[in-house]
Amino acid sequence: QVQLLESGGGAVTAGESLRLSCLMSGDRIGDYPMGWYRQELGKAREFVAAMNGAGGTAYYANSVKGRFTISRDNARNTVALQMNNLKPEDTALYFCNGVYLWTNEYEPRFPNWGPGTQVTVSA
Repeated sequence: QVQLLESGGGAVTAGESLRLSCLMSGDRIGDYPMGWYRQELGKAREFVAAMNGAGGTAYYANSVKGRFTISRDNARNTVALQMNNLKPEDTALYFCNGVYLWTNEYEPRFPNWGPGTQVTVSA
C-alpha cells in the first residue's frame, strides 16, 4: 500500500526559494515515474513537473520551466522539487504522486494522495 508524504512548504516572498520533498512508503519509488501537482482552493489540480523512474528525463509545465527543478533519490525513496524565483501565482497546495508518462495528460497514478504541503508566496 503506497503512502505519500510531502514536506518543505512555507510562506515566502516573491523571488525566494523553497525545496519540497516527497517520501514514499510501502513501495519502491524507483519503480514509478513520479511528479508534482498543485491546487489552489476552489480550482482544478494542475500538473507541475515529472521525472521518469530511473531519473534523467524531466517534464515541466510551461509556467515553471526555468524556475523549478525536479530530482529524485531512489535509494532514499524520495522525490524533490527545487522551486526558485517563486511568484505569487505559485501559491498552492503541492502534492506528489506517480505520473503516467505514456500520454500527454500527466495523469496521477495512485488513488491515495498525501496531505500536500502549502506554498504561499507574497508579492
